[in-house]
Amino acid sequence: MPSNSSRRTLARQWELLKLLPNKPPGISASDLQHRLQDSGHETSKRTVERDLNELSQLFPLQCNDKGAPYGWHWMPGSPTELPGLSLSDALTLQLLEGSMRLLIPSHMLKTMEPRFEQARLKLQALKEEVPTAAWLDKVATVNPELSSLPPIVDEQHLETIQEALLHNRQLDCSYYAAHKDRQRHFTLNPVALVQRGQVTYLLATVDPFEDVRQFALHRFGTVQQTASASTKPEGFSLKAYLASGAMQFGTAATIKIEAWVNEGLSRLLAETPLSNDMLLAPEDDGALVTATVNDSWELRWWILSHAGSIQIRKPASLAGEITLRLRQALELQSTEIAP
Repeated sequence: MPSNSSRRTLARQWELLKLLPNKPPGISASDLQHRLQDSGHETSKRTVERDLNELSQLFPLQCNDKGAPYGWHWMPGSPTELPGLSLSDALTLQLLEGSMRLLIPSHMLKTMEPRFEQARLKLQALKEEVPTAAWLDKVATVNPELSSLPPIVDEQHLETIQEALLHNRQLDCSYYAAHKDRQRHFTLNPVALVQRGQVTYLLATVDPFEDVRQFALHRFGTVQQTASASTKPEGFSLKAYLASGAMQFGTAATIKIEAWVNEGLSRLLAETPLSNDMLLAPEDDGALVTATVNDSWELRWWILSHAGSIQIRKPASLAGEITLRLRQALELQSTEIAP
């Protein structure tokens, strides 16, 4: 088994070969040193020069010595495609696999599996010697909501949905409508896939209607791609759809809220405002907050999650709704549970 030093040298020299251009004037040892450092390989210019001289004995490399600084490059006509992953490629692939796996088309995911494995092995092999290779042990993303396990998505259903979305085909499917507790049959026109926290949604229109609706992937019972071409709502933009707040489970409408918040919540809002137009004005034991926000269930969940720290004043309809929900919660919590 090669020593740590040998693995470090091999990884550095392999990266060095991949950095060399395929024609003059080439790249200097000093520039190569900086690029290696950017890739996580701490080294000196003298070491880079020694590496280049050694590698030139094994590979068709050439030094352009017509003027300082000398530039290194591959000899004209030499094959320059080297197998393997750079350290930055390996890190990117690992981050991609962990966060976007369900959004990668299945046929592409199958071809990428060996690359994912190669990335894992490269980072594992270098993490003791190259600090950058251990970066994934030092960063993480955390769901701000209550931690829960992701729902199980049928792989065949996922592949069929992705294929229909990719090739603009309709889907014939059965779907469990959770709010009505029953299975329903739909002919869908796929529009987009969106991952929201632990759940991935298919955005689609239900034939023959044109309004875009959201379908959780794990609730599909049967899914079949048809030969019929799907139709996309005229003028639909995924970017605009998300910006409208549609994935917050509400309408595209906005409302202006006015609320009292205590000092603790006021400090949090000062750091992470609810909107660009949010204002905080000092009041007794807290502050008055005004902001224009999306009229959504996510807004209501946020307000209820800060119960005891916020009092909605306007609009009156929202204040009444929150009061009713809190009373219902209090009544439920106060109900004695039979042993």
